[in-house]
Amino acid sequence: MSTVPVAPPGTVPLNPPLPADSPSIPSGGWMGLAERVLAGDGISREEARAVVTSADAELLEVLAASYRIRRRHFGDTVQLFFLMNAKSGLCPEDCGYCSQSKISTADIPRYNLLAPDTILDAARLAAERQAKTFCIVISARGPSEREIDAVCAIVPQIKARHELNVCACLGLLTPGQARRLADAGVDKVNHNLNTSARYYPSVCSTHTHADRVATLAACRDAGLELCSGGIMGMGEDPDDLVDMAFELRALGVESIPLNFLTAIDGTPLGGSARLTPRDCLRGLAMMRLVNPASEIRVAGGREIQLRSLQPLALYAANSIFVGDYLTTKGQPPAADEALIADLGFTITGGPERGAGCQSSAP
Repeated sequence: MSTVPVAPPGTVPLNPPLPADSPSIPSGGWMGLAERVLAGDGISREEARAVVTSADAELLEVLAASYRIRRRHFGDTVQLFFLMNAKSGLCPEDCGYCSQSKISTADIPRYNLLAPDTILDAARLAAERQAKTFCIVISARGPSEREIDAVCAIVPQIKARHELNVCACLGLLTPGQARRLADAGVDKVNHNLNTSARYYPSVCSTHTHADRVATLAACRDAGLELCSGGIMGMGEDPDDLVDMAFELRALGVESIPLNFLTAIDGTPLGGSARLTPRDCLRGLAMMRLVNPASEIRVAGGREIQLRSLQPLALYAANSIFVGDYLTTKGQPPAADEALIADLGFTITGGPERGAGCQSSAP
C-alpha cells in the first residue's frame, strides 16, 4: 500500500511574517491595488503573496479591495451549486486529503455508480434549492466506458427536465472522453489542481500535477469550460497558494472553487488543523485579485474553517455550495439562504455559461 508524504501539521505557518524586502502593503494601498486590477493591470506574484501574508489588522481593507472587483464582475449576486456524489469510495488513487482514496480508512459510504433515477432525483432537488449548476462526481482515477456511457445518457435527461447547468467531475480524462461529454451537453468539467506543481508530490503519488493539467487541456480542446481550484491547509506555504492562483489564471479557468481542508480521521491529513478563518479570507481575496473575472466559490470546509466569519467570504467570492459535500455534511440550505439575505445579496437563477463546480471537497 502506498503512502503519501505529508508535511507535519503546524511546521510551516500559513501566515508567516514577510521577509524584510517584501512589501506588506502595495504602493497605493489595497484599494489602489484593486483599482489597478480593474484597469486591466494584473497583480504581481509578490503582491499576491502580500495579500496571503497580510496582517490581521489589514484584513477588512483587503476584503474591501477584493469586493470592489467582485462587485464589478458579479454585482451582489450569489450562485448556488449542488454536488451529487454519484460513486463513492473505491478510488485507486492515494490523495492525502481524500476520504475516498485507497489509503483512507475513513468511515464513509462506498458504492458504485448510482441508478439514473437516483441521479435525476438529486437534480430535481438541486433545482428546488435554486442551484445554478448540478455537479455529477465519481470517485475514480478516470471513468470506465460504462461510467462515461451512463453520464452521457443522463445529462440530456437532466437538461430536459430542469434549468440547470451540468458539470462532470470524473477524474482524469482522455481527449476522446472529453469530446463525448461535450457532445452529450455537459457544460464544463471540474478537475482541481489542488496545489502548486512543486507541492503536489506531498499530496499524491499515484498521479502527477501534469496529469491534471493534461485533463484540463483536453477539456478545453473539446470546447468545455473549466472548473478548477484547490485546497488550503494541506501543509503548503504561501508561495504554493500563489503559484496555483497564477496557474489557474494562465489556464483561463472560468470557475475556481477554493476548498479549506476538512481533516478527516483515517486520511493522512486527518491530524491537520492549521487554518484560521482569517487565513481562509486572505486566500479568497488573493484568488479574486489574481483572477478578477472568474467565478470564485467558497467550497468544501467553509462551515468548519470559516465558522462565524462565513458571511465575509462572499465579499471576495460569488458562489457557494448548497447542501452536503461528497462525504461530509454542509449546513442546512435555509442557513445559507439567510446568510445571503443578511448580506443584502441575491441568489441568481437559471443556467448561464461561466458557472461551475468543484469536487475535491471530501
